[in-house]
Amino acid sequence: MTARRNLTVLLSGMVAANPHYGGASWAVLQYVLGLKRLGHEVYVVEPVTARSLQPEGAPLARSVNARYFHRVMEDFGLEGASALLLEGAKETVGASYDELRTLTRRADVLVNINGILAERELVKGIPVRIYLDIDPGFNQLWHATQGIDRRFAGHTHHVTIGHGIGAPWCSVPTCGIDWLKSMQPVVLEYWPVQTEIRHDALTTVANWRADGSFEHNGVFYGQKAHSLRRLIALPTRTSERFLLALAIHGDEEKDLDALIRNRWRLVDPAKVAATPADYRRFIQGSKAEFGLAKHGYAAAACGWFSDRSVCYMASGRPVVAQETGFSRLLPTGEGLFAFETVEDALEAIEELNRDYPRHARAARAIAEEHFDSDKVLSRLLAQVGIG
Repeated sequence: MTARRNLTVLLSGMVAANPHYGGASWAVLQYVLGLKRLGHEVYVVEPVTARSLQPEGAPLARSVNARYFHRVMEDFGLEGASALLLEGAKETVGASYDELRTLTRRADVLVNINGILAERELVKGIPVRIYLDIDPGFNQLWHATQGIDRRFAGHTHHVTIGHGIGAPWCSVPTCGIDWLKSMQPVVLEYWPVQTEIRHDALTTVANWRADGSFEHNGVFYGQKAHSLRRLIALPTRTSERFLLALAIHGDEEKDLDALIRNRWRLVDPAKVAATPADYRRFIQGSKAEFGLAKHGYAAAACGWFSDRSVCYMASGRPVVAQETGFSRLLPTGEGLFAFETVEDALEAIEELNRDYPRHARAARAIAEEHFDSDKVLSRLLAQVGIG
């Protein structure tokens, strides 16, 4: 395809399937807003299943999902370039199905985050169709070992943020795909450096459990619950405070008791991170991040690095993050620290507090060098031949 200055991009990602997850919304918005910054015409299409609509049995137009989708799109000036699509039907909120059909006839590229858009009528004619893997390791392992179709087929290019995929040290199968590698973008103008600390603690936003755990070839791939249990005593060994915006079910009584006994402070993410604005406010008001990874990311050494951590660093907030192999790619020891054990984390926290202003500056510098959306997305488009 001949390179051109401005592209028409159809982007699909999860914003409203699980409404009121501000961080998940930002993971999609960084791509949308970043591509628009480069001068491209971007349209957002999100398919949702009938069973995901809230409350149960609600029609699409009157669902919580639709209200949340509309609010997010409106807040970022995307209300005229977006649609929430009921999967398996032609019912939409926002742009009509006929409008989507017309759009796809002139679209240059599809950016399909985790392959969620599978409406063949909409995607078949788009010349460049990018599968964008933002759950590296799990997507490939589910597909190869669990028999779960992750919709890799039908795309012209496959891109992952898991820089270890295909490397000899990474246990994740490639599924016969030549994965291109990309960093996560952050649109720096939306994440300016902050100086006021409202949460004098190391914070994060996380789900205790997500999509399930499994074992393959003797390796266990678990969730954040399995990661944090190994670090449960950390707050008792430092004067540093820890504040987790943690989605954890009340039935997890044993774990909740252990967290409280070991001085982890918990807050409901539905109260502090339910919208993109709330999520940004919580991150930017924090001293630094204590970045937890799914146990499976660490076990696979897939090189995953959190888009959430990137937002902290862009805001001038240092990050102490669980090692997944990302230190092979990113500078650590100043502004960003990798840890595997409680002892590693304690050393990182000590160094962080030794010269916090220096580490805050370094964190922003890493975001500018490695994650600036202008650089990341220009490189991604060049990788697939349309930059």
